[in-house]
Amino acid sequence: MENIAYLFPGQGSQALGMGHAAANDSDSAKAILDRADDRLPFSLSELMKNGPEEQLKETANAQPALLTASIASLSLLEGAEIEPSYMAGHSLGEYSALVAAGALRFDDAVYAVHERGKFMQAAVPTGEGTMAAVIGMEREPLMQITKRVSESGHAVQLANLNAPGQIVISGTVEGVQVASAAAKEEGARRVMPLNVSGPFHSALMEPAKEQLRDVLTAIEFQDARVPVVTNIHAAPVSNGEELRQGLVEQLTSPVYWEDTIRFMIREGVDTFVEFGSGQVLSGLVKKIQRRDVNVFSISNLEEAEQFKQAVKAVR
Repeated sequence: MENIAYLFPGQGSQALGMGHAAANDSDSAKAILDRADDRLPFSLSELMKNGPEEQLKETANAQPALLTASIASLSLLEGAEIEPSYMAGHSLGEYSALVAAGALRFDDAVYAVHERGKFMQAAVPTGEGTMAAVIGMEREPLMQITKRVSESGHAVQLANLNAPGQIVISGTVEGVQVASAAAKEEGARRVMPLNVSGPFHSALMEPAKEQLRDVLTAIEFQDARVPVVTNIHAAPVSNGEELRQGLVEQLTSPVYWEDTIRFMIREGVDTFVEFGSGQVLSGLVKKIQRRDVNVFSISNLEEAEQFKQAVKAVR
């Protein structure tokens, strides 16, 4: 456990009660939830704890909730003197990574992702755009399918390249349906429509991109203390301005998650730690690299202590 990377989940990992185990265990984690409540026009912590679940799932609520749960979980390592080599976050999780890396203040980030969620929900009328997970097909043949379908007049593109044979496509409802049928015909094992409110990480998010640019331009970004491996390049970035631009661009660009993890492994990372709700990213790391890496998930004090003890044991 010589080289450690911190990972932060994106939308889809939300669950009722998230963040509250950390807040019950730690004053610093509770302070994060309080700061989110102060910065937003409603009680996010109450929604995270008691729902209703349908309201928590809404993009404009799920995004600040996930960020808050991640940073509350991260605060459980305060004073542990553990220095990660890299940070990375999946889509929305990149905001958490920037907060963790000192490039973005938490209060600014929780406001920005609430706005981001609203812009994303409004960018495409409900029912016109969607996403689907394609299982058991590599990116090149799937890219050819989406290109062909888009050229026929139904917009669709690769959105999340999550792990080998696990790729999410995004576009108009027609585009995703036609591409899904073609993928199954050409050998995909399964295609699962996703329960999302829009075609995220596709060109259809262009209206949200311009609105988000305005919000992020008004926020101060610093250079990161720890390099953030960004979604759009799967390469490390520390410059604050580049990180800001990356957050704008990722709305319409694919999330190169498999490439992000492979880059860090090539750079010698042998330990990945996921902070916050769920274990989606931990599962993806194991799919990408089955052996020779350690994977931890931290959402409460017990898990944080286990990780600290594991680090201490090899020092």
